[in-house]
Amino acid sequence: MTARMTLENVTLSLPVFSFDSYSLKKKLVRLGTGGRLQREAGHLVVQALRNVSLDLKEGDRVGLVGHNGAGKTTLLRVMAGVYEPSAGRVIAEGRLVSLINAGIGISPEATGYENIVLCGLYLGLSRNEIEAKVPEIAAFSELGDYLAMPTHTYSAGMLTRLTFAAVTAVDPDVLLMDEVIGAGDASFQEKALTRFNALIGRAKVLVLASHSEEWIRRACTSAVLMSEGQIVDVGSTDKILADYRRMLEGS
Repeated sequence: MTARMTLENVTLSLPVFSFDSYSLKKKLVRLGTGGRLQREAGHLVVQALRNVSLDLKEGDRVGLVGHNGAGKTTLLRVMAGVYEPSAGRVIAEGRLVSLINAGIGISPEATGYENIVLCGLYLGLSRNEIEAKVPEIAAFSELGDYLAMPTHTYSAGMLTRLTFAAVTAVDPDVLLMDEVIGAGDASFQEKALTRFNALIGRAKVLVLASHSEEWIRRACTSAVLMSEGQIVDVGSTDKILADYRRMLEGS
């Protein structure tokens, strides 16, 4: 299957209907954007993305770099279809898997086994596909008999293991990630890192937003520098990370 992600002059404006200073701050934090404020048709909007164009094809490993509020997460949400662009268009080809919020889909009242299925369905797998993966996911999680219990009985570390095991079992064509998935306790981290690297390797296109230079260098072959909802530059990871450091020093 062909894998491609194309954005053509994408702009996203988010309306703000209550804009006293406190509620506006809360809303911007919830939306994950620090875009420019302006008035349109008599009401206040946040222009979260402005004229963003990218063409990602099979083999691309792209890191999104920028300060908090630069538009990285918002761009991922537009790519994932969470937000509809106000202008421009997004064209996605292939199975798209979004790990922007890996914990979404987990039900506290459902058992571990049931949550594996729910998580797989949320990520776009068919019921047959995810059910075929349940034994392998269960074994990797090392949760044993706890998988038959409701997840509200789990510790935070157990829940992380379950979520990590489930979301890293997918086979994406286009993989969207907002920061690196938590891997749980120290005893679990070594094999979790191997599994995480395998997930990235299976993706035909990777888009990773992260503040970690180590992960951008490790996972990506190119990078995009963003500021105030716009693309500032596109280039090699070394060049873009150097540009970003200079931007931070000058701010």
